[in-house]
Order: sequence, then C-alpha cells, then structure tokens
Amino acid sequence: MRIAIIGTGNVGGDIARGLRGKGHAVTLGARNPDDAEVKALAAETGAGVAFPAEAATRADLVILALPWGVAEGAVKALGDLSDKVVIDCMNPLGRTAAGMGLTIGHTTSGGEMVAGWLPGAQVVKTLNQVGAEIMAQNAHLPHRPVMFMAGDNDAAKAQVAEMLTDLGFEPLDAGDLTKARLLEPFGMVWINQALFRGKGRNWAFAAVEG
Repeated sequence: MRIAIIGTGNVGGDIARGLRGKGHAVTLGARNPDDAEVKALAAETGAGVAFPAEAATRADLVILALPWGVAEGAVKALGDLSDKVVIDCMNPLGRTAAGMGLTIGHTTSGGEMVAGWLPGAQVVKTLNQVGAEIMAQNAHLPHRPVMFMAGDNDAAKAQVAEMLTDLGFEPLDAGDLTKARLLEPFGMVWINQALFRGKGRNWAFAAVEG
C-alpha cells in the first residue's frame, strides 16, 4: 500500500517504524520536509517525505497522527480526499475541569468530527488505544495486542485491518463510526493506567479467548 502519515511526532514516527520492512511505500507528511529530525526519521524508516497535502494525494491510505489542538486546520488543508481511506488515530484531548481528558463525547466523537472535515473520505477510527511505542514494536508481548476499529465502510476497514496486522495487532471491528464514541474513552483507560496508575507504557490490551 501507499501510506501517508500526516504528522511526524511520537505517534507518526512510531507508526512509520512499525511499518518499516512490511512492503508498504510510506511517505511522511511534514510541514517542513527539510527539517533535520524529519530527514532522520525518513532515513531510519525508509520513508519518503513530502508536504502533507502532497503526501495525502499520492496515498491509498492516509493516517492522521496530529495533536488534536491543531487537527482541524491541518486536516482541512489536506484538500479533497474523497474516496480515500483515512485513519484517525487521534484522541480529542484537552484541558477540562477535571484536568487533562476528552473534550467531546456521548453525542459525537473526534472520529466523527474528522469525517465532517473530510467529506467523501472513508474515515476509520483506530490506533488510538495504546501508546506510540507499542505501534513501533509489540512482538515481545506474550499475547498479540488487540486494536479495535470503527468505520462506516467495510472495504475500508478490511484495508485498515491488513495494515493493523502488519503492525502486529489483532484487528477487531467495533462497528460503524459512531463507535468511536466508545474507542476514544477506551484509549483513556490505557492513558490512565500508563501515566497515572504506574503501569508504564510497555503494555497493551489483548482479546484472550477460551
């Protein structure tokens, strides 16, 4: 697959590391393709580099790995992505009365908002449920980590499932895109355990059948 990763921070970088050597043509979408850190990431992962809109236009699959606070402007600047498969791996985090947490929920989700910003695109919510490091490397875990996905198009989810498998995850279909309202709080369970309950970042959820 031709995959564009929009955002070259921790999440985007570790997805690129996880996809290295898996047979995909990966392009990093960066505001400054000449940035030294971006060039170093591209050299490490064997990825190409382009401006975000250019990377998205050339891709079969577009992964949004941006801070939520800048997401709307950055996503809209990608242009017309009609019929493209777009992964939203962002959690709508921000400052709330109770501290850092989800800023929306119950009646909508970040995934649904992204779909509104990209009319015609096939948006799939996934890769929001673990830390970036697990996306780069998870073969050491005793169980295969699970990764839920939500979207309205079965063909798009099948394509995303193929990529999730390449990243080492067991993909499970959570249903239509409204189920992002479940997956975003689920991502907060990982964040709470990892960052606030002392579990650390080297773990993931697994679906264990008996």
